[in-house]
Amino acid sequence: MSIEKLARQTVQDLVPYESARRIGGKGEVWINANEAPDCSEYQLNCDRMNRYPEFQPPEVINAYASYAGLNTDQVLATRGADESIELLIRTFCEPGKDSILICPPTYGMYSVSANTCGVDIKTVPLQANFDVDYQAVADNLDNVKVVFLCAPNNPTGNMLDTKQLKQLLAAAKDRALIVVDEAYIEFCIDQSQVELIEHYENLVVTRTLSKAFALAAIRCGFTLAQPSVIDMMKKVIPPYPVPGPVAQIASQALSTGGLHTMEQRVTTLNALRREALAQLDGLACVTELFPATGNFILARFVDSKLAFATLAKAGIIARDFANKPRLENCIRITIGNKAEMRATIKALAAL
Repeated sequence: MSIEKLARQTVQDLVPYESARRIGGKGEVWINANEAPDCSEYQLNCDRMNRYPEFQPPEVINAYASYAGLNTDQVLATRGADESIELLIRTFCEPGKDSILICPPTYGMYSVSANTCGVDIKTVPLQANFDVDYQAVADNLDNVKVVFLCAPNNPTGNMLDTKQLKQLLAAAKDRALIVVDEAYIEFCIDQSQVELIEHYENLVVTRTLSKAFALAAIRCGFTLAQPSVIDMMKKVIPPYPVPGPVAQIASQALSTGGLHTMEQRVTTLNALRREALAQLDGLACVTELFPATGNFILARFVDSKLAFATLAKAGIIARDFANKPRLENCIRITIGNKAEMRATIKALAAL
């Protein structure tokens, strides 16, 4: 018997999430993973590396609660927002009985985590304009325990309608959690749904330091919800989810100076995004530009295979979405620094 047969059947059948690093590529300009183009310097104190870290480091929880405008009992720190996604499924869904609901095209880890946990997946496709079909979601809540909505949506950039979200939260009361994935929210912070947490026990918001905070390497994310949700998740999360060095770096990033640096980065990247949008809009090889609200742009090309190959030839690694349903000829472009965006536009302008 091969060793693969020892694995759970769901794992044997699982198609893993193809992260940017797994896909790889060769080049000098990496605009495929929605990473920040810069990083800051941090100081580490190594005096306690022989000790286990705090379960939920108070300095991190206090700082993020203050930043998000919440109480400390409404915040849970995790190893990236990805851990939060899986924790929510493991905490609230019975394998073989309950389902999650997703609205594709959207972030791929929702379905991967559900499959890993043996939880079924319901799909309610985004509307023709790639907005959420709120009524269709509300009509499909049977056996659903967790609904995942991404805003800004990865990869289309669409945001949520607060009025319709409130109606969905009311429809899902005592039936399902509505999880709003705000990994990119700093780039359009005025559209965050975090203020609704006070009024809806079934609203969960996930956040990360990977994007606007330029800390993808440390894998630090947050779950924001009412204490009843956080307390249930604390039963499931491993005992030391936030490594000591991660806590130190996260605390510095969430300090007054760290927040100022993040806000400056967001201002710079949003300006570069607007400039890139205008330039892409003028290219003959581009047929459609999707809403740009995060640190990325999704563009549809006349021939994405040719566009992708042209970028690769120039040493520019983008993210190909052409094989995804409804995203034919689409490529996602992370907003890099000024030189990286100049090189990207120059390569595409030759088509």
